[in-house]
Amino acid sequence: MTECMTSETILPHEVTALAAKVVEANRAEGRTVVLAESCTGGLVASALTEIPGSSAVLDRGFVTYSNQAKMEMLGVSADIIETFGAVSIACVWAMAQGALRHSHADVAVAVSGIAGPGGGTALKPVGTVVFARAFRNSDAAPEGDLRQMDGANRAEIRRQAALVALELLLP
Repeated sequence: MTECMTSETILPHEVTALAAKVVEANRAEGRTVVLAESCTGGLVASALTEIPGSSAVLDRGFVTYSNQAKMEMLGVSADIIETFGAVSIACVWAMAQGALRHSHADVAVAVSGIAGPGGGTALKPVGTVVFARAFRNSDAAPEGDLRQMDGANRAEIRRQAALVALELLLP
């Protein structure tokens, strides 16, 4: 296990403990990762960088909070956002693909959601978060997941989303 399991972290222990597993497992596989984050606002990348040696694993992260940023930085088409919304499997899949295109990483994880307290709708209530994982040079079908986080507040929803994204980065 890596050495950063002290109280000298700004993040919850469960987040940094999982981040340490992600760094160690990916380093062992010789695999690098890239993140495309929206509702987590860089929290997943921050968790990874809490771990010594993470530079061997984390290629880069994109915080694409606005729709414009998703389009400009990751190449998500306006049609996807207009048709399905930023909180959709189609959008996070495009984000993950864009993150791979604009990096040297082997695997990308993308996350977008509604952390609240406002912004929810009947179809996409607060706590709705979508995830995608994509691999470089893979013909595999897109991997996407829509989850309803049960957090009592914005911070809890973002924490839960970060944990799911970190799990997706495990080999």
